[in-house]
Amino acid sequence: MANIKSAKKRILVNRTKAERNKSIRSSVKTAMKKVFAAIESGDKSAAKAQLAAATKTIEMAASKGVYHKNNASRKVSRISKAVNEMA
Repeated sequence: MANIKSAKKRILVNRTKAERNKSIRSSVKTAMKKVFAAIESGDKSAAKAQLAAATKTIEMAASKGVYHKNNASRKVSRISKAVNEMA
C-alpha cells in the first residue's frame, strides 16, 4: 500500500478512471450487440437506427480517450459494412 499522499491520490484517481472507462466500453459493446441483433432478425430499418446509435456511442468513447481513434473507426466501419451487406 502506498504511504505517500500523492501516490494514494493516484490510486484513487486511477480507480475512478478505470470504472468510467469500463462503463463506457460496456455501453459500446452493448450498442454493437444491438446492431448485430437487428441484422440477425433481418430488419434493415431497425439495423440502421441501431447503427446510428452505436456510431454515436463509439465516437463519444473515442472523444473521451477510451478508444484510440483508429480503433473506433474500425468498429464503426465493421458495423456499417455489416448493415450495408444486408439483403
